[in-house]
Amino acid sequence: MANPVLVELQRGTMIESAHRGAVAIVDADGRTVFECGDVDAAIYPRSAVKPLQALPLIETGAADRYGLANEEIALACASHGGEPQQIAAVERMLARVNLDVAALECGAHWPSHQASSHALVRAGLMPTALHNNCSGKHAGFLCAARAMGVDHRGYVAIAHPVQREVKAVIESFTGIALSEDRCGVDGCSIPTWAVPLHKLAGAFARFGTGQSLSQIRRQAAARILEACRTKPYFIAGSGRFCTRVMELLSEAVLVKTGAEGVFCAALPERGVGIAIKCDDGSARAAEVIMAAALARSVSRPDQTALEPFWRPTLRNWNGLAIGELRPAPALTEP
Repeated sequence: MANPVLVELQRGTMIESAHRGAVAIVDADGRTVFECGDVDAAIYPRSAVKPLQALPLIETGAADRYGLANEEIALACASHGGEPQQIAAVERMLARVNLDVAALECGAHWPSHQASSHALVRAGLMPTALHNNCSGKHAGFLCAARAMGVDHRGYVAIAHPVQREVKAVIESFTGIALSEDRCGVDGCSIPTWAVPLHKLAGAFARFGTGQSLSQIRRQAAARILEACRTKPYFIAGSGRFCTRVMELLSEAVLVKTGAEGVFCAALPERGVGIAIKCDDGSARAAEVIMAAALARSVSRPDQTALEPFWRPTLRNWNGLAIGELRPAPALTEP
């Protein structure tokens, strides 16, 4: 099944580019609210499921044992930009369990936050694993390992107790058995499990509402949601889509990006979850798709506030408006 065009780029009078993809909006009972494209095809959710991957941090008692604040819990769900405040919070998490950067197994890359990257260059420094956008999640895994009383080394491996806990969480929320033949290795070296979009959307609906969850898991999910909602800067960072949208919306919402054009969202007040995938992995197109999907699910004032995200003006290096990205009819029709 070929997915429909969901985003078009218009320059002048012509459509210059088009992006295909799929969208699922599902309630906590698994009922479809809206869908387009092949929502039953399995995709790697990548970092979009970090809020689910953070649940063992709460459920093992690690967050309480090590006194983690909301910003640190949010950072465990983050794809951060490597800004100084974010790096300092990761260092605090590691210090709580008597570990340092050497314990992180996520690898190193330059901060995506340009000013922070330039600051490293000016200081004559190279990035470390602290600057990896997933370092907060990995610090959370290390805290969970310590609380579980297991060796933290090798925590990225599929057979490690922490990753077995993460797999069990994803299976519980999606209602499907995850098989190793549908497992890849993420950019930060942990397993990434292929899941259909429809199941991902339902998982985020249950995460946001707490429906059908045990009391312990419902409280853990609510704690993560509250941390992300109150500290959205630590989910992504300055100028980033997830942070800006969560700061903008008056309704409670958790928005989380993943690599290769994936997004997930939980809207507790609406009782739904959203999962999207842009086929070609375009981040800018995926942001338009997610903004348009959110606009279908929020109040009218918030729909208006989201318009710059689902119909962004494109400008050249002189600041001249030269076109726009916009959702295609498949995404906007009732």
